Amino acid sequence: MAKLHNTLKTLRTEQGFTQASLADAVGVSRKTINTIENHVFTPSTLLSMQIAQVLNLTVHDIFYVKDD
Repeated sequence: MAKLHNTLKTLRTEQGFTQASLADAVGVSRKTINTIENHVFTPSTLLSMQIAQVLNLTVHDIFYVKDD
């Protein structure tokens, strides 16, 4: 079964964002960023695009599909 994975934690920390500062920049809670990074929550298309925009990346740079 295919699942959405991400490299958000690595990319976020490389750019000097904390979970809280990224959350503030996109208008969600720190817990939301945490649950995305830990593959507990799948973000909406809009939230994925907002995260990518803040990090100056593409959605495909952050998120990918992988068979588990």
